[in-house]
Amino acid sequence: MTHPSAPRLTNPAGNPLEKELDMSAPRNSPSPSTSSYENAATGSVSLRGVDFAYRDLGPTDGVPLILLIHLAGVLDNWDPRIVDGLAARRRVIAFDNRGVGGSSGSTPDTIEAMARDAVRFIRALGFDQIDLLGLSMGGFVAQVIAADEPRLVRRVILAGTGPAGGPGIDRVPALTIKATLKGTLTRQDPKLSLFFTETANGRRAGLAFLERLKERTLNRDKDISLPSFRAQLKAIKQWGRQAPSDLSAIRQPVLVANGENDRMVPSQNTLDLAARLPQSELVPLYPDAGHGGIFQYHDEFVTRALGFLEA
Repeated sequence: MTHPSAPRLTNPAGNPLEKELDMSAPRNSPSPSTSSYENAATGSVSLRGVDFAYRDLGPTDGVPLILLIHLAGVLDNWDPRIVDGLAARRRVIAFDNRGVGGSSGSTPDTIEAMARDAVRFIRALGFDQIDLLGLSMGGFVAQVIAADEPRLVRRVILAGTGPAGGPGIDRVPALTIKATLKGTLTRQDPKLSLFFTETANGRRAGLAFLERLKERTLNRDKDISLPSFRAQLKAIKQWGRQAPSDLSAIRQPVLVANGENDRMVPSQNTLDLAARLPQSELVPLYPDAGHGGIFQYHDEFVTRALGFLEA
């Protein structure tokens, strides 16, 4: 029988996979998919009454790369070109935060609680060392994990994100709500204005990105609920109004990337991160790009990220 505190893994068909979790001796998680992100299976792991939905693909060896998504993001919001590009050489795991998409439970309203959830998810899969890629809000979460779990986290990539108390971060909720309302009225996806510049080049890149997000047609994830969205907005606003964190506590190598014209998390935050992190490596800000700079320059980003992770 399964120990009462052990996580309960389920495969995409919903059949339970009994597995005991020994926190002192992590075990290998289920074998990752060799397929593309477009058709990668969605599994789940149950921990403390919460089911975390995730997708796992790429090689089975090496340190896994855990993806931490942006505000309101679910599994289907990751650019498949980035996931597939990274998974060509690295094991990549994307998951839904608590209460978001296919994950159950109540969504936390602080970044610190999200970080604790992410660590529990990682431990539940049996990993004792991982790399992190945090995008936007996911970058806030990645910073907390890296500082609090130095033995767990080997390397970190921060994209379109900023430190606690960074300029403009507390205005993200208002900007997001305004763009969402405008998008509803104009029937335009708000990610176009939030993630990309308004130039012809930026709009082309944005439309291409939105088309890539539609490539997966079967077993798509659920959109975030309104209560969960509100909880994340509260967490981001609080992060933006916190006292600046001591980034010198993050001793791991960190790659920092963004577009040169980020409206959501102003690009000066990217430069601040690079200046304050002890072992940072700054990707030159992507030209004519915004918050979704790594999506717009996905080929260049994947090449740089793989080089950093394999250094």
